[in-house]
Amino acid sequence: MKRLGVLGTLVRDTIRHPAAPGPVRAWGGIAYALAAFEVALPNGWSTVPIVKIGGDLYARATSFIRSFTRVGDSRFLHMVPEPNNRVELVYANDADRLEILSGGVPGWAVRDVGEFLKDLDALYVNFISGMELTLSGARRIRDGLAGPSHADLHSLFLGVESDGRRVPRYLRSSEEWAGCFDTVQMNEDEFAMFSRGAADPVRAAASAFEGRLRMIAVTRGSEGVKVIAARRDGDPNVWDVPTSSGPASSEPTGCGDVWGAAFFSGALAGADRGTAITYAHALARCKLRCRGADETRRHLAEEGPRPPWSSR
Repeated sequence: MKRLGVLGTLVRDTIRHPAAPGPVRAWGGIAYALAAFEVALPNGWSTVPIVKIGGDLYARATSFIRSFTRVGDSRFLHMVPEPNNRVELVYANDADRLEILSGGVPGWAVRDVGEFLKDLDALYVNFISGMELTLSGARRIRDGLAGPSHADLHSLFLGVESDGRRVPRYLRSSEEWAGCFDTVQMNEDEFAMFSRGAADPVRAAASAFEGRLRMIAVTRGSEGVKVIAARRDGDPNVWDVPTSSGPASSEPTGCGDVWGAAFFSGALAGADRGTAITYAHALARCKLRCRGADETRRHLAEEGPRPPWSSR
């Protein structure tokens, strides 16, 4: 079996959405990606979760993660003395939300990155807290991983106020961060911060392609995704891939995580970008019907579209 490292933070979420009758309390964070990999990962691959977990939730969390059928090696589930991360998400509408973080799970040291890279054929990184890696750790991935990598840069663009509120921030050395991975994703607001509000954000982001990076995916919710791909000479190629039409309910928490895991699964299967993106749109749209990663896992397994590259 080939081994896909899945690096991120497991969270206990409380989700408050105006369309819901009450709050939903469930696993979140990296659990959404693991749920998508259950369905989308090509045959012959298993996942290796790389997750630090607070001691207060360690027993429950490890039992939950080990119950995923595609999880293989679980030795990089590390208990830490800090309380596990908890997040309250309060939606005003599908696009606007308040995010409040508590807990204090630390990131991985550079020496730890070197240890888990030795056993991996590919790596998916999701910056759930934004504290999972330092830039030095990301550089270690850039220089030490032989196989492909994908990163959702999401919470690198969020600071933390004293009361736990997450607030947008510019990311120092954003182009170098992106250049540590083969493909990265971010949403439209994050891309505006990535390019520091430049009049021509695509041209401003072009310097990121001087590293390992080959593609940026800017997710745009119901509008689909903007793809920015490296060229050997000249400005990057840019094109839009819209979503398919059709009714869907509107619980957006975790949709980007599902999208990224589905897209990277296609890349690992050798699918062309268009096929991988179209499938990622379909699986993320299926997630919209679910609240919390627990329900998402069940729904994707039972109702999610099967990937064109898998015989499962």
